[in-house]
Amino acid sequence: MAKLYASNKDESARLFKSDFLEMFTHVHWSVPVILYVPVVFYCLMRAAAEPLMSMYVAVALFVGGLFIWTLTEYLLHRFAFHYEPRSAWGKQIHFLTHGVHHDYPNDSKRLVMPPSVSIPLALLFYGLFMAIVGKTYVPPFFAGFIFGYICYDEIHYATHHAPMKGRTAQWLKHHHILHHYRDPQKGYGVSSPLWDYVFGTMESSDEKAVAEN
Repeated sequence: MAKLYASNKDESARLFKSDFLEMFTHVHWSVPVILYVPVVFYCLMRAAAEPLMSMYVAVALFVGGLFIWTLTEYLLHRFAFHYEPRSAWGKQIHFLTHGVHHDYPNDSKRLVMPPSVSIPLALLFYGLFMAIVGKTYVPPFFAGFIFGYICYDEIHYATHHAPMKGRTAQWLKHHHILHHYRDPQKGYGVSSPLWDYVFGTMESSDEKAVAEN
């Protein structure tokens, strides 16, 4: 089977002629941690200060937000990042948002989501969750959701640039590597394979064995 990538080196493709715009496409792995860990703590502090919410309810909402993140991650990856438009303009947008990652999967500065994309998305989801669960209960739910996003970005970086020791970590690495180098229509979950099992996009055991040898 032909390789599905252009480069396996830590190198970048130029996306914009403007140096200013190009700067925003290169993001260090620590940026999501620096930006969003304080958001998680702030939301948890708000939950702790809420007299109408018990600790058990706050924990349940946090876990619920984390669970919804895993579904969001899967759906975004499968139906947004891997949507293949037919128009030349659409193909260019697709390459800028995700295609470049599949051509240069080991580009260490394009493995986590740029804040120019993640911040608007975070605000959009916060507004959506506010409408669904209400002002009182949204802080712990959003904290779980954002914690899931942080895990996703850092696990994604690690699958390409960290040793990933331990059975679970190595399994996640192989799961994502198969998505890149064997079948991009399978293995959409990065931080969790749950929804690949649910929706039938899990790699076969034979494919797993090939990746591990």
